[in-house]
This record gives sequence, C-alpha cells and structure tokens, in this order.
Amino acid sequence: MNLFDSLIRINGVTFLMLCVFGIAAVGYCIGRITIKGVDLGTSGVFLAALVFGAFFFPCLEKEFGEFTKTALKIIENTGLILFVTSVGFIAGPGFFENLKTNFKSYVLLGIVIIFTGWAAAVISILIGRAAGVTDPQKLTAIVSGLFSGAMTSTPAFSAAKATVDPALEDLVSVGYGIAYIFGVVGVVLFVQLVPKLTHSDMNEELRKFSEVGKGGAAKEDQEDLIHVDPFGVMPFAFAVVIGIIVGMIRIPLSMKGFDGTCFSLTITGGCLLSALVIGHFGKFGRISMMPYRSSLKVFREFGLALFLIGAGTSAGAQFVANFSLLYFAFGVLITVSSMVTGYFFAEKVLKLNLLNALSAVTGGMTSTPALGTLISVAGSEEIASAYAATYPIALISVVLATQFLIILF
Repeated sequence: MNLFDSLIRINGVTFLMLCVFGIAAVGYCIGRITIKGVDLGTSGVFLAALVFGAFFFPCLEKEFGEFTKTALKIIENTGLILFVTSVGFIAGPGFFENLKTNFKSYVLLGIVIIFTGWAAAVISILIGRAAGVTDPQKLTAIVSGLFSGAMTSTPAFSAAKATVDPALEDLVSVGYGIAYIFGVVGVVLFVQLVPKLTHSDMNEELRKFSEVGKGGAAKEDQEDLIHVDPFGVMPFAFAVVIGIIVGMIRIPLSMKGFDGTCFSLTITGGCLLSALVIGHFGKFGRISMMPYRSSLKVFREFGLALFLIGAGTSAGAQFVANFSLLYFAFGVLITVSSMVTGYFFAEKVLKLNLLNALSAVTGGMTSTPALGTLISVAGSEEIASAYAATYPIALISVVLATQFLIILF
C-alpha cells in the first residue's frame, strides 16, 4: 500500500479537505508567476486543480465512489454562491443606473456573443462531418458539449444533456470537459492582454466607467442603520436563501411540460439577481441589508477559489481521458471568436469604454473567473455592474442556443 492510499484510508473526508486547501496554496503560487506583465491570478488555482484532477481524481473516485463527484460539486456550488452573491452586492448600488443607461447595449452584446459562439459551433459540426469524424448524432452531442464548455456555462451543459438522446449524454460531458479549460483560461488572459495591447491608463478608464452609473458607494456608510452582525453575514445569507429559491423556479420550454426541457436561472442567476436587488436598496426599514465591503471581498475571492477547485478537479480528469486535438481546436475557435467579436462589437459599434466593454464581455461569456481577474486588473469592484447586466441575457441565450443546435443538427 503506497503513502497516497494510506492517507486516504486513514483520514477519509479529512484528506479531501487537505487536497482542497493544498490545491489553493499551490494554485495561488502559480497565479503569481508573471510573463511580460500577464499572470493567471486566482485562475492559477484552476490550473493546479486541473493537474491534480488529471493525476489523482481516479484514485479518489476509486476510494470514495460517487461521493467524490458529489463533494466536488458541493465545493464548486458553494464557491459559486459566495462569488456571485458578493458580485451582486458589490454591483447593486450602481447597477440599475448603469443598466438604464446601457440596457440596449448589454442586450445586444449578450446576443452577439452567444450567436457568434453558436455560429462557430455550427462551423465545427460542418467541418467534423466533412472530415468524417463520427456519425452526425454523436458529433452534434460532442459539439454541444464543446459549446457549453467554451462558454463556461453549466446551465447550457445541463440543457444539452437533457436534450440529446440519453445514450449520448456522456459525449456531451466529453465535449464540455475538453472545451472548458480554454474557456476559462482564454478569457482570463484576454481581459489582461487587451488593456496592455491598447496601452490603456487604468485610472483614466476607471474615471470613464464611473461616469456611468453613479451611486455605487456602500450604503452602510450613509445612514445609522441597525447591523445584525459585525460582518454582514445575515443579509448575505438571506440573499443566498432567496437566490436559491428563485433559481429553482423552472419554466417549461417544450410541449412535455416539466417532464421535458425546462429553463431556470439556476443557483448562479438566482443568487446574482437577489443580491443585486437587495444591494440596490441596502436596507429593510432600519435594518442594514448590505454586508461590509471587507466581508464581500473575502467572500468573493474565497468563493472564486472554491469554484475553480471544484470545477477544475473534475475537468482535469475528463480532459486527460477524452482529449482530442480536433475537438480542443473547435473549443478554442468557439471561445476566441465569441470574446473577440464581442469586444470589438462593444468598442466599435456600441462605443462602450474599455472597462465597460471588457466587463460586459465577461458577462456575455458567463465567465466568473475572468470577472475576478478583471476586477484585479482594474483595481475596483464597481466594474462588476456591467457583468451583472449582460449575464442574464447571455445565460438565457446560451441555454436556448445549445438546445437549438441539437434540434437543428
């Protein structure tokens, strides 16, 4: 029995916690490595999780069975809840003013980004068929997974699995795992490279951004309100509860009713929406409903790390087992075409300033890690309002586009 097996057998679930925090420690060190001014930042955690998943996930799965996947899903969802709820509260005070000013722009941008990715997926299917890669149904199932992975969209992934023939669900997972990696890393690098390539002054760009949607100051500093706890955990938890309930609401999209394909905001969209609304009003009577900014920063960063650990470990195992250079190239094509087209559309057609454009693109790509990186690049959480405004339309569009892709092909 080797040391690894002994640790698992002796410590059980404790060993999983050791893995989680070990990945975080190594990942943040990787994220600090800078090449010509560009680094992975918190997404270094994702890279560490990928490597760990590729080498050690089979051992964990062998020892714990389905509990391994369940535990990772809990870690991933907990992190996602912490992150998006924090983003909602941070963006809430200035969100509606920003949305009112740029509503049409955000809707158009979200649709353009998703449609571009969908068109790239269609091209991938046509190329695959021309190359005789596999039979049409299997190819479509894989590309639908590539599309959802390239857009880092778990709801689209779930919709694809629900729409394809049950026998092809595993192929959707294969495509998702292959494309998800570049879907994360590609957008993270993009939001760092664009400001450098355009030689942008971040202070000037922040000033331009602040001209849209004023009123982003934390509301707990404006009035003498009652704070239930010293850190604002109560309003944060309240927003999460409301968000989960809202996210569970299902809307049927087929004649089969609730037995067929349904749309929902999911936990991600529900928590984002509830935090935006609660953060906008900031109080309930004399009770403060706004967590302290210091708490939100910790929740946001810790949540992002947990999300990347849970998602990266699972993706690493799938990536190694099912990697195909052609399918990986298809995933890169979908991601790059979407974010590049979205950025130029935002800048040249919609005339959005740099940070507004990049934040909106991260929302259109439904990229949680990229938003975290952009906040670090900009040095301000206020830019999250553009992400929050574009995210809902992108979420709805990518789910519908994934299902349409499968139905059409």
